[in-house]
Amino acid sequence: MADKISGARMVIEALKKEGVEVIFGYPGGAVLDIYDELYKTPEIKHILVRHEQGAAHAADGYARSTGKVGVALVTSGPGATNTVTGIATAYMDSVPLVVLTGQVPTRLIGNDAFQEVDITGITRSITKHNFLVKRIEDLPRIFKAAFYIARTGRPGPVLIDIPKDIQQAKGVFEYPEKIELRSYNPVYEPHIKQIEKTYLLLEKAERPILMVGGGAISSEASKEVKALAEKLNLPVVMTLMGLGAFPGDHEQSLGMLGMHGTYYANMAVANCDLLIAVGARFDDRVTGRVDAFAPMAKIVHIDIDPSSIQKNVKVDVPIVADCKRALIRLLEIVQAAGRPKKFWKERFKDWWEQINIWRRRYPLSYRHDENYIKPQFVIEKLYELTKGEAIIATEVGQNQMWTAQFYKFKRPRSLITSGGLGTMGFGFPAAIGAQVGNPDKLVIDIAGDGSIQMNIQEMATAVEQNLPIKIIILNNGYLGMVRQWQELFYGKRYSFVKFPLIPDFVKLAEAYGATGMRITHPKEVEPALKKVLKSKKLFILDIHIAPEEGVFPMVPAGKATTEMLLV
Repeated sequence: MADKISGARMVIEALKKEGVEVIFGYPGGAVLDIYDELYKTPEIKHILVRHEQGAAHAADGYARSTGKVGVALVTSGPGATNTVTGIATAYMDSVPLVVLTGQVPTRLIGNDAFQEVDITGITRSITKHNFLVKRIEDLPRIFKAAFYIARTGRPGPVLIDIPKDIQQAKGVFEYPEKIELRSYNPVYEPHIKQIEKTYLLLEKAERPILMVGGGAISSEASKEVKALAEKLNLPVVMTLMGLGAFPGDHEQSLGMLGMHGTYYANMAVANCDLLIAVGARFDDRVTGRVDAFAPMAKIVHIDIDPSSIQKNVKVDVPIVADCKRALIRLLEIVQAAGRPKKFWKERFKDWWEQINIWRRRYPLSYRHDENYIKPQFVIEKLYELTKGEAIIATEVGQNQMWTAQFYKFKRPRSLITSGGLGTMGFGFPAAIGAQVGNPDKLVIDIAGDGSIQMNIQEMATAVEQNLPIKIIILNNGYLGMVRQWQELFYGKRYSFVKFPLIPDFVKLAEAYGATGMRITHPKEVEPALKKVLKSKKLFILDIHIAPEEGVFPMVPAGKATTEMLLV
């Protein structure tokens, strides 16, 4: 007879079986048994956050930057509900998380016990799947299934709710070698006929575009994206989540498309006759008015999630498959066709001439000011000094869009940002997760003075863990993106977007044992950034920028992506 162990010990053994090296968590009564077992398990590193939302975002940042499953551990009731925003953030951006929550004993479930909440019910719509463990015998199988679901197919968060009596009960730990779920069988290999159709469309096309989304990064398809683009001389546009899937400094990169995309990316999409979308979901910030999106184009959509295809945009060639495998098959057909590179270069020569006219006419630009620091200048200088080799986390709002526009992301998993949910307060705890997962890399959080205050308590976590993250605050005294909308569409009626009180971020940094510095003049930018980048400690650089600077281009809500406000 095999020895029986507690459910809490099973949790730890299951995590070890799944190769988990780090957990982000916050203890409480309903998970004390698991924490007691963690105390005896030095091979799993536990990062004590200061708020459960920070745990979820840190696990998310760890997952995005490493490609591994991020794990968060919290208690029941408010501990569990505090993770909801982080779970929803990961769900919208297809990030593999396993969130472990404690629960009151099974006999008390439904009795409104102390710190009881129906977290599986609450999170049903924002998880790929969730589990309430009712029998200790089920616990090993549930953990195997949870990690399998989180990391396969279209990745996403899975929640496991573990009652206290299940943690204390004893059973035999038999961990499955593999798991089979009758209703969940992701399709990885593309249908070859659909790939052949795509190649035939390429042969006929005169104005093609390759549109790359976050799915290309999730499936590790960046190498294939680059190979296809270079072989066929294709212009490449990227969604916010796709930045880094194709080198941003490559001559064929047109940058980001959509609401705050480049003029030339949006014009190219509007005028293309073939759009090949790889791992993108055609959300409203990308398409603008759907009926005016790529109106002349045949559309090929490669995505592992069949529910994403035909959801927002009518597609001519749907390909349900892993992006990497689909591109490998397409490259094989391209190779077999035997067309030399110069054929495709000549074929799309006129198209590139038109794109370059748009590039010259309306490049990404801004007006310099001798008295005010322009945020675009800060991002440009940061890119120059880091040579594009940093991992950049962002908060949400203007800081995020300026970063997407002016920092040329060269590699996948180098931009950590909340795209689908647009979660303020995400960037800093996500940067913590990214730094934990990449201890030898430079990690920078680009923030606004509004967003950074939402999870500023995690400075204690970063200092305690000796994480040398750089926080660059683009401080304009406003909720900047909301102010910009009020300026443009609400007659400059600035309703509750200007902060009457902003903390002294330098003193705040010092209070947490970090380093802080403030600058207010353009001439200070470069020396200040150099000082920040040399520091081996957590460092806040508070940059007072032009207070009413806007993010442009901008496509107003409900307009076509060709109807851009350029200044």
